[in-house]
Amino acid sequence: MTIRHHLNDDLLLDYAAGRISEGWSLAIACHLAMCPDCRAQLALAEATAGIMLEELAPVEGPADSWEMLKSRLAVTPEPAPQPISRPASATLPEPLRSYLGGDLDTIKWRNLGNARQVLIKTGDRTTQARLLCIAAGKPVPEHSHGGRELTLVLKGSFHDEVDRFGPGDIEDADGTLTHQPVADEHEDCICLAITDAPLKFSSRLLRLVQPLLGI
Repeated sequence: MTIRHHLNDDLLLDYAAGRISEGWSLAIACHLAMCPDCRAQLALAEATAGIMLEELAPVEGPADSWEMLKSRLAVTPEPAPQPISRPASATLPEPLRSYLGGDLDTIKWRNLGNARQVLIKTGDRTTQARLLCIAAGKPVPEHSHGGRELTLVLKGSFHDEVDRFGPGDIEDADGTLTHQPVADEHEDCICLAITDAPLKFSSRLLRLVQPLLGI
């Protein structure tokens, strides 16, 4: 698997610094699970941040900081959730399988014409996460974006006005892009898509029913 479309440096730095919301973090973590090059870049960013942190001058904390730390250490932590076992044939990366409660064989899709989707619940009110399955050889409706959209290909591939995207590739789109992704002929294309605003469809009919479709 050759990944040609990677995370940009700003996303990696924000992820390393914990300055990014849950929806974006989900897409980034799934891409990192599939992309050794971006994992190496992330390790470099974290190492650089660690060096910068060591060079900061110490700041005196509150007088009762030691007592506060001891009280926090005395609290019994909640047991960590048990990870979902990964079958040998698993298609979806972690942490996505944990969000969905399993792999592709457990998903209950909602039909959307040439595509199917399942909305992914997160604690992030600023983004919407969804899993999409675009039928082989079929397009999704032409649209632009009211904000940002990260689309990570998990299985299959699609092409649009920008390029072709295969497993592990991530497309970073904004309001300047109008496109119509088309799944390649050989198999359905399964993607993780994160948006922070509704899509802007070219079709007036789709705009009318958009609230009912959850897109």
